[in-house]
Amino acid sequence: MAGVQGIDHVNLSAPAELLERVRRFYVDIIGLHEGPRPTFRSGSRGYWLYAGAEPVMHLTSRGGGEAAAQDTGWLDHIAFACIDLPAMRAKLDAAGVPYRIDVVDMPPQVQVFLTDPAGVGVELNFRH
Repeated sequence: MAGVQGIDHVNLSAPAELLERVRRFYVDIIGLHEGPRPTFRSGSRGYWLYAGAEPVMHLTSRGGGEAAAQDTGWLDHIAFACIDLPAMRAKLDAAGVPYRIDVVDMPPQVQVFLTDPAGVGVELNFRH
């Protein structure tokens, strides 16, 4: 049957200097890892970040250091399914990343809300 089967990836496009901070944030703190990225005919540069074997976040270098942020409309945040809440909180605390926690009952999980270096909202979900 034709149709959407899931989210393939999220793309964040930013100036090169900011993109490096964003890459380090998602690798060092969130726990994604850098992996293979195809060579595009357009000359696009950047990184693909993986969760396990899946490239879930594409980071693309765009414009110079003064480039303005894109208007993303009503997009509020991206969310990741995660494990090991205590270890994640320790990483966030050690890096001085502010966050807030919510506990929900359906599905039973703890949600951690924070903002990445590019100002994008991030939700980390830890199911019970």
